[in-house]
Amino acid sequence: MAGLYFDELQVGQIFKHAIRRTVTEADNVFFTALTHNPAQLHLDEEYCREHTEFGQRIVNSCFTLGLMVGISVGDTTLGTAVANLGWDEVRFPTPLFHGDTVSVETEVLELRASKSRPNAGIVTFKHRAFNQKGQLVAECKRSGLQLKRPAA
Repeated sequence: MAGLYFDELQVGQIFKHAIRRTVTEADNVFFTALTHNPAQLHLDEEYCREHTEFGQRIVNSCFTLGLMVGISVGDTTLGTAVANLGWDEVRFPTPLFHGDTVSVETEVLELRASKSRPNAGIVTFKHRAFNQKGQLVAECKRSGLQLKRPAA
């Protein structure tokens, strides 16, 4: 599945990505360890049971963000992205837990031609991730430099 070129995208276009992912304990622990994050919220089940409102470990929000954007790539930017330019307005309104299944949708918010690169444009996406109950678990705006369709 290939991404789309800048000129194939339209403001208001919404992608409901077919890929879903059930998050495992291993995903959370490995990611948290690999990124040297010692937060008890991600690693210590007993601490969470006794001292948090959640009663269990929550998934590392950086993993959630990466998964949300990663799920979107196949439909939007795979093979057509030049660079990721930034993430804005990153929010995690509901915690993600081990065993939750994540689905993602992406909306095209803005398109503008690049002033410095005639073969590319800047796209602003809004990504939203939901758990299996339909609760919003993450959202962000992401800007990227996207190739235009090559001249024939």
